[in-house]
Amino acid sequence: MLGTRADYVVFALMLVVSAAVGFYYAWVSRSQESSTDFLIAGRRLTALPVSLSLTASFMSSITVLSNPAEVYCYGAIFVYFGLAYILAMVVISEVFLPVFYRLALISTYEYLELRFNRATRLLGTVLFIVQTILYTGIVIYGPALALSQVTDLDLWSGIISTGIVCTLYCTLRGLVSFKHCNSILSNRCYSGQARKLFSDHKKQDYNIYIYIFTELETMFLLCFTSFDINPQRRHTFWTTVIGGTFGYITVYGTNQSQVQRYVSCKSITHARVALYINLLGLFSFLLGSVFAGMCLYSVYKNCDPWTAGLVSAPDQLMPYMVIDMLTDYPGLPGLFFASVYSGSLSTVSSSINALAAVTLEDFIKPYTNMSEKHLFWMSKGLSFFYGVLCITMGRLASVMGGMMQAGVIVSGVIGGPLLGLFTLGILCPLANSKGALSGLVSGLAASLCVSLEALMYPSPPTMTRPLSLTTEGCNFTTTHSLNWTTTALPTESSSITTAPLQNSDNKYVYNFL
Repeated sequence: MLGTRADYVVFALMLVVSAAVGFYYAWVSRSQESSTDFLIAGRRLTALPVSLSLTASFMSSITVLSNPAEVYCYGAIFVYFGLAYILAMVVISEVFLPVFYRLALISTYEYLELRFNRATRLLGTVLFIVQTILYTGIVIYGPALALSQVTDLDLWSGIISTGIVCTLYCTLRGLVSFKHCNSILSNRCYSGQARKLFSDHKKQDYNIYIYIFTELETMFLLCFTSFDINPQRRHTFWTTVIGGTFGYITVYGTNQSQVQRYVSCKSITHARVALYINLLGLFSFLLGSVFAGMCLYSVYKNCDPWTAGLVSAPDQLMPYMVIDMLTDYPGLPGLFFASVYSGSLSTVSSSINALAAVTLEDFIKPYTNMSEKHLFWMSKGLSFFYGVLCITMGRLASVMGGMMQAGVIVSGVIGGPLLGLFTLGILCPLANSKGALSGLVSGLAASLCVSLEALMYPSPPTMTRPLSLTTEGCNFTTTHSLNWTTTALPTESSSITTAPLQNSDNKYVYNFL
């Protein structure tokens, strides 16, 4: 448990610094009353802070917790997403960025009205709002749930503290404070990843790293032989590279949360550089997650905490290992959990700012004649409103067990058709509004049917190919103490029987955003 004072000090310090950034920039910029300054920082930002903001906005705490668990369960084939990152950034830089930047759009969905008609724009905006609110509620609730199971942190405290801090610095100073706070949060996430990788096994005198590298051959052999084209396979070269490329184009090319970041740069060159610097951050998180997953596998493959019932979901494996192995080092568990919540803060704040932007530009400005001062205060009010709404959605997720999985599915169902809509408008000059609307609706229907079928008829374990995980090495000597080993069978005092890992498709859905 997070029981030391140092752990709580580190964790609380992260929340205080994040809130302080919003208060500081609200004070120094109190004379500025432009909604453009509030939402896109007056288009005067440089490449480096924007690149850090892009990375922090993309890397939610769900991703930080889920990616290592996915590697733990299914192997290191995740590394192929690095190729998807590169392909996606090239396409975005050459196809989507020039269009959005030169049009000087605050809302990405303004383009849909310019290209097609207002009905297409409003439908796209509504779909984005629904997707973002659902996903943001999951981002707030998911980490709080995972951490509450293995720490002393109360579930509601985690949900409310995350939502309040994000709402504060989004409401007080918009994208300026968001950009600087995300720079801090990025560094916090990086330091948390580094501490996690280089401190998790300090109790084992680093001998575990030798054992980890002995597992590399098996894990990477799966990577270089996974060229099966069967769509029922959970991860193959084709699903990670091709599917990942389209997925990241959706996130960085059409999602308001990300587009709003790079169109705030002072020039299109700065925006392109920000995208490519962002690649370095994505690579570092990817490699860190893969290595963290291999650490999990090397430590727990013969005493799986999930199979043994010590955690209720794979997302809790990383917090469990940190608590299990770093409790003798005050402050380090707190640093890890601060990095987890930093990821949540960055994603939630990005979503709140984006929701305020599209609502103001698509539903308020076209139908009112408000002054710039009133629009500025309306932006603040919308940020506060969406912050409260996302906190509420996080609370609802706790009483609607299937909502987390449903939210992930909705994100996938909506993102694909919207990418098709934007791509149609940019690359097909002959397309008209009727074709765009019919394509969007039919795309939503098709993707929804595919998602529902996957839920109703999940792939069997032979297709998902999970790694071998058992409880053969577990040795429970007391109710709350677990001694793990990689060779010996349980002793006579053990109350755990050998049990292979069950297929997790119905319990665990990888979050792609």
